[in-house]
Amino acid sequence: MARDEQLKERWDAVVDKLSNQFADGDTLDLDSIIYLIGVQELGQIHRDYKKDHKLDLMHIAICKLLEPYGFYEFDYVDEDGWPHYKVKEQLPFLKAGEQSVLMKEAIVNYFVETDYIK
Repeated sequence: MARDEQLKERWDAVVDKLSNQFADGDTLDLDSIIYLIGVQELGQIHRDYKKDHKLDLMHIAICKLLEPYGFYEFDYVDEDGWPHYKVKEQLPFLKAGEQSVLMKEAIVNYFVETDYIK
């Protein structure tokens, strides 16, 4: 199976499974999935978040997702339990479609590594 086909199949599996689990079957978009990963990584699941914290959660997720690619490195957890990352390498300029593919690939890898999907 071609790499792109496998990515699409796995991405669809992630979207379907998360949408059924967290959105009553409504299809979650990329940003919603990134947000869910941020909540998971923070570990404070049963809590309401204000808009600025939602952006912080997405930042945590992006750092975690791009850590295996060498762009970020986990640094520490602060006194409130929020993880912090440091930049190891600046992200290259990517077109919108390229950014989307990179994030989908990173998300699929995240959920494969956590055995959420096969």
